[in-house]
Amino acid sequence: HVAQSHQAEVEQHALTAFDKVQTAQLDPQQPDLQPDPQQGLESTDVSSWIPDTSHLSEEQLTQGPGRVLLYYCYCDVSDPHVVCAWQKALCQKLHLTGKVRVASEGINGTVGGTFAATELYIQTMCFSPVFRMHQDDFKTSAGGAECFTELKVGVYREIVPMGVDPQVVSYRLAGTHLEPEDFHREVEELLATDQTNRDTIILDCRNFYESKIGQFNQCLAPNIRKFSYFPDYVEQNLEVFREKRVLMYCTGGIRCERASAYLKSKEVCKEVLQLRGGIHRYLEQFPQGHYRGKLFVFDERYAISSNDDVISDCRYCGSPWDQYELCSSASCRQLVLSCPSCRREGQTACCLTCQSKDPSPHQHREECECTMGRSRIPLEL
Repeated sequence: HVAQSHQAEVEQHALTAFDKVQTAQLDPQQPDLQPDPQQGLESTDVSSWIPDTSHLSEEQLTQGPGRVLLYYCYCDVSDPHVVCAWQKALCQKLHLTGKVRVASEGINGTVGGTFAATELYIQTMCFSPVFRMHQDDFKTSAGGAECFTELKVGVYREIVPMGVDPQVVSYRLAGTHLEPEDFHREVEELLATDQTNRDTIILDCRNFYESKIGQFNQCLAPNIRKFSYFPDYVEQNLEVFREKRVLMYCTGGIRCERASAYLKSKEVCKEVLQLRGGIHRYLEQFPQGHYRGKLFVFDERYAISSNDDVISDCRYCGSPWDQYELCSSASCRQLVLSCPSCRREGQTACCLTCQSKDPSPHQHREECECTMGRSRIPLEL
């Protein structure tokens, strides 16, 4: 059964292992020609970092079973533009789509492609002289290149946009990392205690539309539209966190690296802890654990699931529903929860304002009831 169902994967792993052994036998004393990331990359020929794909057919790179990778790596990057050029060339050669952010503080990406293409991408990143990542740094889910409309690779000030200078609040100041099993145990102990006597808070660091369709039981989910609003949220709610232990989580862990560092910098919490690998890693070990509902993802799928719970409702009729669609008004493009029955009745917009608009595309986005009515800084929890 394994041989028939996973033939392509077995062949890929065998070819990769053979290439490594053959290279070692040909020149076992070959020196490490990879540049030291601390020496600067300006004169580096990034083409030498592009893997050989001659052992793979075009079909293996473009057709067949696929997946989506989610990863990040905080480290010092001396020349982000060189790394950006390498990433773009690498993804194009492997026919990957998705988004990759490069900065002087590291790299953050989510890409989709065939199993063979994504496997070779992981191997290349693990052998990279700059990042030297590990297989476990990559979270995977079913999908492929079709999960993204295009490939976007760029250089930014931050690999996750919190809006705070990385030199001022660095990832190096992040909270204590908890493995999924330890986080699970902490949540279990918390849920078993009386709510009036708790000194611990479960904090969701994601946006409101993410936590709306899935979250940990009895968590605190900020009503924020973007991660860049998180610092403002903290400033407005310092008393909520004073003398508290905070169990923090996000999708894959990257937002917690900066969010926990920012919260720690306020010096009000008793302790700040974060879920290593985020919800993604937690669900791999505890698919029926304390996280209920869907996990929002930033691609054309919008969400993936590990349990059957539906914790959100249709915006129009209130029936259980958690599958997002884009607002039918092209000038808005907010996400909306509208069940099949309501959509058949033409209720496909995020609000009444958008429902009355012409659905034809506009050059610029326009404000609507949803965007105008949501405060940048939440005034209350």
